[in-house]
Amino acid sequence: MMFLLAGQPLCAALAALEPLPPVVECSSLTGAQLSEAVGAKVDIEAATVVQDGRPKPYCKVTGVIAPAIRFEVRLPVANWTQRFVQTGCGGLCGNLNVNLNRTEGCVPATNGEVVLASTDMGHSNTGGANGEPEWAVKNPQAQMDFAYRGVHLTTLASKELIRKYYGRKPRYSYFSGCSDGGREALMEAQRYPGDFDGIAAGAPAMNFITQNTFYHGWNARVNTSAEGKPVLTSDKLPVLHQAVLAACDELDGRKDGILAFPPACHFDPATIICKPGQDAATCLTPAQASAAKEIYRGAHSASGEQFVISGPQYGSELAWEGVFVPRGSGTQTISAGMALGTMRYMAYPNPLATSWTLNDFQFDAATFDAVKPRHRIYDATDPNLSRFEAAGGKLLIWHGWSDPHISPLNSIAYMDAMRKTMGATKVAGFSRLFLFPGGYHCNGGEGPFDFQLTNILMNWVESGTAPDSIIARKANSPVTRPVYAYPKVARYKGTGDPDSADSYTGAPGPPLAPAALNWRGAPFYTPGYEQWCEWNGSAMACSDKAR
Repeated sequence: MMFLLAGQPLCAALAALEPLPPVVECSSLTGAQLSEAVGAKVDIEAATVVQDGRPKPYCKVTGVIAPAIRFEVRLPVANWTQRFVQTGCGGLCGNLNVNLNRTEGCVPATNGEVVLASTDMGHSNTGGANGEPEWAVKNPQAQMDFAYRGVHLTTLASKELIRKYYGRKPRYSYFSGCSDGGREALMEAQRYPGDFDGIAAGAPAMNFITQNTFYHGWNARVNTSAEGKPVLTSDKLPVLHQAVLAACDELDGRKDGILAFPPACHFDPATIICKPGQDAATCLTPAQASAAKEIYRGAHSASGEQFVISGPQYGSELAWEGVFVPRGSGTQTISAGMALGTMRYMAYPNPLATSWTLNDFQFDAATFDAVKPRHRIYDATDPNLSRFEAAGGKLLIWHGWSDPHISPLNSIAYMDAMRKTMGATKVAGFSRLFLFPGGYHCNGGEGPFDFQLTNILMNWVESGTAPDSIIARKANSPVTRPVYAYPKVARYKGTGDPDSADSYTGAPGPPLAPAALNWRGAPFYTPGYEQWCEWNGSAMACSDKAR
């Protein structure tokens, strides 16, 4: 459903760019020579005009960048507005899906007048028979292609196809992705700052290696009993959620079912342990309360050292189902599958035995340090974006406060690290972070989380309209709220319709305790840690300089 919100900039304010027609036939692109521009062998598989119910027909080009990076580019056959948008993919990727979301109100995007592209990042599926990433050891080069190479080379191939088809390269280039797509977005800004003018990074899995091992592994383990059964079950999530709201909902000045700043909440699950004679459906067992407490806290050692920046935030409880609380008996959670596959096939230079299980996971400093070297390849936490800023790039990071997959404190830590590294004034000139109260992972949630991402990013790049606030709508509802750039939060003015964005103003947010960002991976937010690697057929060769 399309919606236009009062006070929200529209793409009608974009740069006035003359629409360009193709200068060659679509079919001629099957013979396009891209290898020199890309720096790797490129084979075009097909180039055909497609009309698949979208607003306008497009020239669909598919191909492979050596050794196995599949890509797809969609070039409008008429009215191309000189804009290019590449989209990311989530999870461990492995599929080719061109899908630009959050385009409401942006005419060039909704009318099919931008070039779109995406990639599978170098492997054709997400794993073996059990969904595990066996591709990472069957084809070691695929690790680098997934980490950073696949997205960048697809960008180069796409821009060269655009040049050949229209006779010129795009005037503006954008990247938009969420989850791992958010990691891909940050990776582009950090490693390849000249690829895109505007980048939108949603719920970025920037701490990929610890996120997919310690974060998910911990949540799966602490919610599994010695008998292999779930401790906290899905029927108890509403009980836990309502207890959190009862304790913390009004901390932001309004009782509305949403926590505006979850770190201010200090709820203890032990307060809702069942009392004698109490209906068991309305409370938690001691084991369930303990499991919930450990999930909120996040992976840590027996001595208390934190191995993740945090667990999921208070207020996110209803989103836990399916992630680390199973939907039904006997179903594997996302956390268990993600941690098991990553630990077995991606966390170490050599794969672990297939007999290794999450029961073998040691949550200690030795294990953390053993997987830490992969941070230099997979993670996207370099806070020095000086080259991206100097090139005129704009970075919009967005995250739901109730994200059960990736703690939004990761995004806060990254923004804080950028300010410390580059200076707050410089960062304010090119980057914004928006945290959506009640928003889940990439979409959905208890709070307003539908917003016009594409037009906001394009307006910022093309007309200099920096987004200091975003108006969000609750899905299938007239409720709207403003979300202000971090560290500001929305405050009710005291009068007016509480379900209308006009009734709120921006105010300084509560300070985040320094200890909240104190974990063993805090040094990850340091410039210049990256490695670039290649598989030479028998071994991986890595260096600290770009290849």
